Amino acid sequence: MIRRRETMGKKYQKRAADLIQTHLTDLLQTQVNDPRLQMLTITGVEVTLDATRAHIYFTALGDLERQAEVQAAIQSAAGFLRRELGRRLRLRNTPELVFHWDSSIERGERIAGLIDRLREEEFSGEG
Repeated sequence: MIRRRETMGKKYQKRAADLIQTHLTDLLQTQVNDPRLQMLTITGVEVTLDATRAHIYFTALGDLERQAEVQAAIQSAAGFLRRELGRRLRLRNTPELVFHWDSSIERGERIAGLIDRLREEEFSGEG
């Protein structure tokens, strides 16, 4: 019986995370007018087991200064986004939204660049 509850909890978490990501993306594209949040991408959502918090991972094009602007803008819009999610979703409670910059894309690009450079060096060393 405990296993079934854990499974149902995981399914609920996944469903809630998917719904939050879908609706947040829509809200950011259609309802939020802050120019700092243009070209922002929600890369993932993780909901805690008790569904009181949703960790939102996002990224946007630009340098570190742009990253700080986007982080400030998304924090500023958090209350509005949570209220709108509460209206759209049929969850017992609307979770607190905790935003995190997702640097995995940048790390991936950096690693790909390093691999390319190593291949070039290897190729030029053989000639």
